Amino acid sequence: MTGQQRPNVIVILNDDMGYSDIGCYGGEVETPNLDTLALNGLRYSQFYNTARCSPSRASLLTGLHPHQTGIGVLTYDMGPEGYVGNLSRNSVTIPEVLKGSGYRTYMSGKWHIAASLYEPSDAWPTRRGFDEFYGTIIGAGSFFHPNTLTRGEENVEHEAEEDPEFFYTDTISDQAADYIRTHNAEHSNAPFFLYTAYTAPHWPLHAHPEDIAKYKGRFDAGWDTLRQERLDRLVRAGILDASWKLSDRDPSQPPFEDATDKEWLTRCMEVYAAQIDRMDQGIGRILDALEETSQLDNTLIVFLSDNGGCAEDIPEDVPPEQLVEALDIARYKTRDGRPVRIGNDRSVMPGPEDTYQSYETAWANLSNAPFRLYKHWIHEGGISTPLIMHWPAGIERTGDINHCPGQLTDIMATIVDVTGATYPEHFADHAIPPCEGESMAPDFVAPRDGRAPLFWEHEGNAGVRDGNWKLVRKYPGDWELYDMVKDRTELTDLAPQHPDRVRDMIAMYDAWAARCGVIAREKILKIMADKNENAFWEKEG
Repeated sequence: MTGQQRPNVIVILNDDMGYSDIGCYGGEVETPNLDTLALNGLRYSQFYNTARCSPSRASLLTGLHPHQTGIGVLTYDMGPEGYVGNLSRNSVTIPEVLKGSGYRTYMSGKWHIAASLYEPSDAWPTRRGFDEFYGTIIGAGSFFHPNTLTRGEENVEHEAEEDPEFFYTDTISDQAADYIRTHNAEHSNAPFFLYTAYTAPHWPLHAHPEDIAKYKGRFDAGWDTLRQERLDRLVRAGILDASWKLSDRDPSQPPFEDATDKEWLTRCMEVYAAQIDRMDQGIGRILDALEETSQLDNTLIVFLSDNGGCAEDIPEDVPPEQLVEALDIARYKTRDGRPVRIGNDRSVMPGPEDTYQSYETAWANLSNAPFRLYKHWIHEGGISTPLIMHWPAGIERTGDINHCPGQLTDIMATIVDVTGATYPEHFADHAIPPCEGESMAPDFVAPRDGRAPLFWEHEGNAGVRDGNWKLVRKYPGDWELYDMVKDRTELTDLAPQHPDRVRDMIAMYDAWAARCGVIAREKILKIMADKNENAFWEKEG
């Protein structure tokens, strides 16, 4: 920015958290540090992720749609080209862009955009622009003993084994704060970029007893009552419109009054809340480090989630080897040798290291209130995220709420804009596609009227947001059309009344999908079926 010192930038991303979980977005979880950032910064009411963890991380870091980066689904080979599960060299990351402009770059937390988990590759953080890295390469795992824990390019899982107080959320926070202090001591003449990527509150449900105790009884009213209370708070805060109605309870779930095992159910949500609470405590320590080093005022802080709340259950009969050996996201035993009880056995209370559980569909429905559906889907419950921007030196609309829609590709565009960096046409001998996003920096001064259309695709689920209209598909169902000014909770499908608009928006989607390398879901399913058949015959042979 002309005439001003270039800002530091901190991007804080958390994992599998719904739109309305944190306090400043209507939730029950105590998040005083995020609430302070929101009240002294800018909140966004209509910001969107990609509905899944790896694609969201790839899109956020590159300013491209995930299909352009090699991360069409997850970090597994979903073939053919474009879905290799590895961050492509035909993209450039935020730290790679900022290093070219004199920034120091640091990362603490979850990576999950590299296929190689233990052997360094071109898709590892240290080879995609980060001067320093501490975190996990894999996407999920125990908070007490995570797999693939890495410092630089060295496996340091032993650090968790040797420290009985180790808890991954805490170490992510503390490493981020240490980076800030060390940078100030050793590189104070340069600005920094810090990417802090929590695994909280992704399952397994692991938390400290004292944090869980804070929420004892807080969710006893049940998901039906709490969903309505969240909507009421969101309306009072000016984040959502009073005319938007609460979506129905997930049809697969009973009314809370009819649910069984209520003690176990409410304990799940108490642990989930404790996971977010612990993250907020750590964010407080990051803010303390900024204040101690006199860098808070000129640091742009961005906070958001990678997808909506997750309705993936962990069945009681899940084969442990699937999580431990095939996916490498769990362990058979705790650090002191006790067996880990994997699965949502309702006689086992979640929270300790020897459990591995999820909070199930009804609570995910609460996390995404008032919207429909979850992680994986392009309906509002799957893609809507809280977004908080805080930058005392650069944001004039402090305490305001911004209603202009945006999506992950806008993060790169915004950071390039406010830092004065240059997004390249070529990098490391590779041609780089143009950034797909729009800078949100104008929002810091005054509301924008609108923006170019937004697009999504994940596992055949797809969507287009064009002004007030959203076209969306739950694969393999038909396209649905919603007026997002009158009906953001997507209760009244207007596709039958507007066939011409549906046709035109499908054409927009098809053109985008062809340009960005989206592969038809049918083709992906056939490829995977062929791979499975070949694997069967190889095994039998």
